[in-house]
Amino acid sequence: MAILGESLYLYLTTSGRRTGLPREIEIWFTRRNGRYYVISEQHDRARWVRNILVDPRVRWRVGDMTFTGRARVVDPAAEPGLTEAVQAGSRKKYGWGEGLIVELRPDPTD
Repeated sequence: MAILGESLYLYLTTSGRRTGLPREIEIWFTRRNGRYYVISEQHDRARWVRNILVDPRVRWRVGDMTFTGRARVVDPAAEPGLTEAVQAGSRKKYGWGEGLIVELRPDPTD
C-alpha cells in the first residue's frame, strides 16, 4: 500500500479546544512541496479538525522526525489544483482520498 520507504502513518498532536491538553491521533498522510497533508473522512466533525480550527499550532511525527508548525483547512474552491493533487497522492498511496484536506506547514526551523 505505501510507497517503498515511506511511513504509512503520521502522528498528529493538537491542543484540545476546551482543555488545552495535547491530543494525538494516528492518521494517513501525504507530502507535497515540503508540506504534509492529512484528510478527515468526517470533515469538520472530527475532533482533531475542531481543535485545529480553535488553535492551528500543531506538532507531528513521521518515522523518527518531529515537526512543529501550523495547520489549515484547504478550501477546495479556492485551491482546486492543490485539492486534486493531494487527493490523487492519497489515492495512489492508500487507495482512498476523499474528505476534508488539512495542510500541515512546518515551522521554518524544522
